[in-house]
Parts: sequence; C-alpha cells; structure tokens
Amino acid sequence: MTPDGRAHHPGRPFPRKDLPVIELLASTQQAVVGGVLLWASWFKLLHRNASAAARRSVLARLVGRDRAPAAYRVVGVVEAAVGLLLIAPPAHPAEAVAAAALSVGMLGYLAYGKLRAPESSCGCLGDKQTPVRGRAFARAALLLVLSAFAATASTPWLERPLATIGLVVVEAALVVALSPELDRRWLIPLRRWRVRRSHPLATRSVEVPLESTVQQLTKSEAYRSVVTQLTSDLMDHWDEGEWRILTYSARIPSGPVTAVFAVPRLAYEPDRVRLALVPTDEEVFV
Repeated sequence: MTPDGRAHHPGRPFPRKDLPVIELLASTQQAVVGGVLLWASWFKLLHRNASAAARRSVLARLVGRDRAPAAYRVVGVVEAAVGLLLIAPPAHPAEAVAAAALSVGMLGYLAYGKLRAPESSCGCLGDKQTPVRGRAFARAALLLVLSAFAATASTPWLERPLATIGLVVVEAALVVALSPELDRRWLIPLRRWRVRRSHPLATRSVEVPLESTVQQLTKSEAYRSVVTQLTSDLMDHWDEGEWRILTYSARIPSGPVTAVFAVPRLAYEPDRVRLALVPTDEEVFV
C-alpha cells in the first residue's frame, strides 16, 4: 500500500514527492532527448520530402545517392526506438547511453560532412538545405551532454510530469535555436516581423500570393537560364520593397551556389527578373 492508502503494484516505484532537484533535472533529460529523437525520426520516416532531403545530405556522400533514402529511414528507425525507450518508463541507464552513442555518431557524421561534403546539408531535423556549420556541432554536443546526464537518472520523468514542463520548454527552445533547418519556422518570421514593425509603410503593405510570384519567375529568361542547374525547390522567400526575393540551391561548374532571384512583386514583368548566384559559404540575410 502507498502512504495514502492506495494499492501499490509490484515493480512500480512509489511516487516520490521529495524527488531531489538533481534527480529531477536528470530525469527531465529523458523527455528532452527522447523528444528530439522522435522529432528527427518522424521527419526521416514520414515527411513527404524525406527522400529528397536524404539525397541532399551528407549521407548521400557516405552511401551514395541511390541508397541514401533507405539508409535515412534506417537511421530514423533507430532514433525512434531510442526515443521511445527514453520517454517510456522505467528509466534505465542503457537507454541514455544509446542516445549518447547516437550523439557521438552524429558528431562524427558532421565532421565528415564538414571535411568531405561541405555543400551538403545535415538532414537531421528538417528538409531545408543548410551546409554543416557550428550550430549543428553545438546541437549534437548539447544532446551528448544531456544524454550523459539522463544516464544518471534512476526515476522516470513521468514521476513529476508537471515539474518538468518548464525545463523541457527551455531546453527544447535551445535545441531549436541550434537547428538551422528550423530557422524558417521561427527566426525568419521573427526577422520579417521586425522589418514590418520598423518599416514606415508597414501598415500599407500589399500582400501578393507567393504562387503568383513563382509563376512569374518561371516565365522569366533569368529562371530559364539556370533551371537545369537548380538542385532544390524554393528554399526561402521574403519581400524587399517592390521586389520579392526567392532563393534556390544550384550547382554550377565552379561548385554549389544559392540562386537568388529578384521578382517584381506588384507587377507582372518577367523581363525584369534579376538573378544572382551566391557561393554557399556566404550567408544571405533578410
């Protein structure tokens, strides 16, 4: 029986109201690391652009473009298994050790990509093509530290689910901030909001459907001149005054570039579309 008179099931630990802070922090990492692994596995296994992302990733350099989608899904299955084990009770150090091993493998994968395929993307949490840079290394190192911390937990995070919510939100936000694949979900909208707030004509802006701009782009000579060299769908877009900027990945004889198109936003004038090819080692900011 529990102290309050309820029946206690064999094998299930008694609820602990006096869970030490260090134990609470350690058990929280099970939810954080497990959640990140489940997100990564969901993208690899279920996202409609997973195969395309696999072929653009460092994995394609390791196993070949044709085998990359299958290998991508195998990695997703492993991540899903480890993530589910971390989130589901009971807590066992082996689960966190497996997550730490995945993080070590990710660090090696990123190092290989940085050295051998610097133009390729990580393909870890999203389909946006972003070359391997310091943020990806920092994210993998963070997950390694959190996994090692989770290995010290002796109680599952579900012992105190409400107490872990704040910690999970903070750490998940840190993981997102270290994930360039997810910038378009928060960082780019934040930059656009800042521009709209500071622009003197912000309250008189005219919204033009993106589909109309893309259709105008495809009719332009600038687009036709490089269409065979484009290697991705539309990566990003934003407005600059009367222009709408559209970006695509491309490959030219000298190496990978970002194709940046400036399309008239308020008029249908395909002949005015302009093109710039920017090396991928240069950042393009809103």
